Amino acid sequence: MRNKSPLEFAMAFGRRNRRPSLLGTAARTAVIAGTATAASNAVNAKAANQQAAVAPAVAAPLAAPAVPEDDLLTRLERLAALHASGALSDSEFAAVKATLIP
Repeated sequence: MRNKSPLEFAMAFGRRNRRPSLLGTAARTAVIAGTATAASNAVNAKAANQQAAVAPAVAAPLAAPAVPEDDLLTRLERLAALHASGALSDSEFAAVKATLIP
């Protein structure tokens, strides 16, 4: 009895070409998709852990920035101009000025 060639062997079991079967292709696709999903989940979890470690430092309340003198002076000049033009009453002018000057 002679040995069958790979092609004769494949044809004996219904496979006429060397391409994978539909079931084999579906199984390979499922494995690739599952691996990609697992890798994606691992990356997302690592990023979330890093974000959680950084978040307390970022979430700390920041002190109100000091108003630069030039900006304060500009605001007071505009306020005085509004008061001089009659757009603000004396009491309104005093109230806004009190909020600007610490």
